[in-house]
Amino acid sequence: MEYGKLIKVYLGGEAEVRIYENVVEKIRKPKRYRHPKLDQSLRRSRTRTEAKIIALARRHGVPTPIILDIEGDKIIMERIKGEPVKNVMSKEISREIGKMVARLHKAGIIHGDITPMNMILSDSKIYFVDFGLSFIEDRVEPKGVDLHVYFESLKAGFDNWEELKEAFIEGYKEEYEKADEVLERAKEIELRGRYIEKRLVS
Repeated sequence: MEYGKLIKVYLGGEAEVRIYENVVEKIRKPKRYRHPKLDQSLRRSRTRTEAKIIALARRHGVPTPIILDIEGDKIIMERIKGEPVKNVMSKEISREIGKMVARLHKAGIIHGDITPMNMILSDSKIYFVDFGLSFIEDRVEPKGVDLHVYFESLKAGFDNWEELKEAFIEGYKEEYEKADEVLERAKEIELRGRYIEKRLVS
């Protein structure tokens, strides 16, 4: 497989990501606090799970990179060339993100880290490129957490975060019949966070 020139390396908490001209390699990092054999088994299992969820999301209409190969604790995938969503965010884009997240949730996929940092705009499509914390679950609580994480990322990164949040909600409701229940849970999660914060300060 022709990777081309190595362009950039990202070191995250869970994985090292190597971006080449044509492909991306994602390698889960060993955890020193775990027994080596257990750690290797967990990394391989989670790598396979992540690859399966990426493929499942794609089948349910969410643009994702094509998985090219899996080697132990490493995923090799198509490189999506485009602009990071954090650099081009708009109400239209946030609304489209709402639709994509609704499709994930309808499929029982919890992303785990929905932020503009983990999406790329390419050829008028929004690609979700990091599923490192994703899992399969159909309960309302983790779906509410997904939305809460996204809303908090908007608040932290954009002056017009309220407009972007409303646009997301429009898109989410358009695609998901259980949207109101999940949105209500996201509100509850936000209130819980405020209560805990208040208790810590007082």
